Amino acid sequence: MSDAAQPSAAEVRAAAEAVKAALDRHLDAVERRSGQDDPAVYAAFDELAAAAEVYDELLYDTYDEVTPFEIPGNDALPAYAGPEEPSALSVLIRRDYTVAEPQRLLHQAQRIADLDPDAVDEAAGGGADAAAVVGTSVHAALGVLFGEFEPDEIASRHKEFGLEEGDSTLWVAAADDPAEPGEWLSAPFDQADPQRVVCRFDVSAVFDEELGDDDMLEPLDHER
Repeated sequence: MSDAAQPSAAEVRAAAEAVKAALDRHLDAVERRSGQDDPAVYAAFDELAAAAEVYDELLYDTYDEVTPFEIPGNDALPAYAGPEEPSALSVLIRRDYTVAEPQRLLHQAQRIADLDPDAVDEAAGGGADAAAVVGTSVHAALGVLFGEFEPDEIASRHKEFGLEEGDSTLWVAAADDPAEPGEWLSAPFDQADPQRVVCRFDVSAVFDEELGDDDMLEPLDHER
């Protein structure tokens, strides 16, 4: 940061006072909480985190100093605000993968193409050479793989297909009424509302890293 953009000592002091005030509001909200998911506590937490982040940045920019604490990111869902007895549900799933072994992926796609050439026409762009393309194009091979197998089967056999798992999450969200056929296909995730999530399940290597070596017997599913 240039000298001209350096924050002043007064700005750092003001940021410190903002943290103190946010601490008081957070404690007050905790003492007055109406339940485990009290929105006032969530709001006070977010305000405290934001104030602490501003102070930490100004302190570092001005004095090249850091705070001795870290405010964790708030990845929890907000308080549920959907119907008490949902009559319709949307299940939102995201699974991340990396193509760890491209040759294995290409081999598996080519095997599918050899067994059923008609099944790969759309994925490989059609034409007489469609079955041959999937053995040389990762793009086409992925289309064949996900066109042939259900997502759950790919998840259970990902290593066989040359894929490596990343983070995944599943949200079960309440809806007021069933969607009309084709209603949301053009933008399937635009209407995802965290306040209507009935339950959520996350899987990530981050959770495993939080365990000691003696505790890491097998991957765990984590509910949020």
